[in-house]
Amino acid sequence: MKKYLIATALLLSSTTLAAAEGELFLYNWGNYTSPEMIKKFEDQYGVKVTITDFDSNDTALAKIEAGAHGFDLAVPSAGFVGIYAEKGLIQELDLARLPNHANIAPEWMNVAWDEGRKWSVPWQWGSTGVSVNTKVYTGDINTSAIFMDPPEELKGKINVIPEMGDVLALATMYEGGEVCSEDPAVMKKVRDALLAAKPSWMAMDYSTVEKMSNNDYAATVDWNGSSMRARLGNADVAYGYPKEGFGLWMDNVVLLKDAKNVDNAYLFMDFIMQPENAAALSAFARYANGIAGSDAFMPEDMKTAPEIVTPAEFADKGHFVLACSGKALEYQTAIWTELQK
Repeated sequence: MKKYLIATALLLSSTTLAAAEGELFLYNWGNYTSPEMIKKFEDQYGVKVTITDFDSNDTALAKIEAGAHGFDLAVPSAGFVGIYAEKGLIQELDLARLPNHANIAPEWMNVAWDEGRKWSVPWQWGSTGVSVNTKVYTGDINTSAIFMDPPEELKGKINVIPEMGDVLALATMYEGGEVCSEDPAVMKKVRDALLAAKPSWMAMDYSTVEKMSNNDYAATVDWNGSSMRARLGNADVAYGYPKEGFGLWMDNVVLLKDAKNVDNAYLFMDFIMQPENAAALSAFARYANGIAGSDAFMPEDMKTAPEIVTPAEFADKGHFVLACSGKALEYQTAIWTELQK
C-alpha cells in the first residue's frame, strides 16, 4: 500500500497530468478491454480512448508494419514484443514516466521477451487449452485429443481458434514434440494429424465465449478466461488442461514508434499498472494480470475458478509459448497455410 501511495503521489505531481487531454488510440484483441476501466481513465484524465480490435498477432503486426494505422498503443503477445522491437515498430519506454512500473510483479519483470520491461508493460496472461460442453461429452477433457482425435460425440461440433502459434503448440505437444520443434519427422506427424482431424471440426473462429455459451459449439480450443466467461453463461462448459502439454502466454502493451499521443499513452500505461485498475481488466476478461497487489481487488469468483487456478496435477504441463523462428517457423507456416485451404 505504501508503494502504491508513493506512486500515486508521483503521478499527481507530474506535469504530464496537467496537460492530459485529447485522444488515445489503442489497438487490442477483441472483447478484451474493460469498458468500466476505460471510462474511469477517460473521466480521470479527460482523454477520449478509441479502441480498434484485431483477431490475431499476425494481423496486428502486418497492419502496424504497413504504417498509416493511427494507433498509439498495441497489445501483442509475448513472442511478438521482440519482433516489434527488432523491426523498429515500438519505442523503448521512458521508465521515469511510469512510476507504477514498480508495481509489476517480480516474476513478470525480467521476462524472456523483455528483460527489465524496457519495451512493454503487462496486460493479462493465461493458458490455452480446451473448452467442452460436458452435457455433450462426458469423457476426459484434459487432452488435446478433443480436437486432434475427436471423440464421436464431438465430431462436427468442434471449433479451433485460428491462432497459429497456440494451436500448433498444442498439436506439437500432443504428438510428443517440443514447442517450436525443428524435427521434420515430428512436424510431419503434426501436419498429418491436423489435416486428418480437420474434417471433424465445425469452424475456425474466435467467437468462443458467445458460441460456447449458446451451445453453438460443443468444444473448442480456447483460452482460459474465455472459457470462464462461457461457463458463467452456460454451466455445462468446462475447461480442460491438456495432459500432453498446454501453452502459457502473456499479452503486453507497447508504445508504437509513430504514436501521435505519447503523453496520453504514458498516462494509460501507468494507469493500468495501478492494482485496482489491473484488477478491473481481469474482472472483465477473466484472466490474471502481472500487477502486484491486484489480488485484493479481484472478483471473489476468480480466486478459486478452475480456469484460473491450475490444478496441481497439471501445473508442470504448462509451457510458455513464444514466437518460433527459423526452420520451426517455416514448418508451422507451411502447416498452417495448408490447414487454411
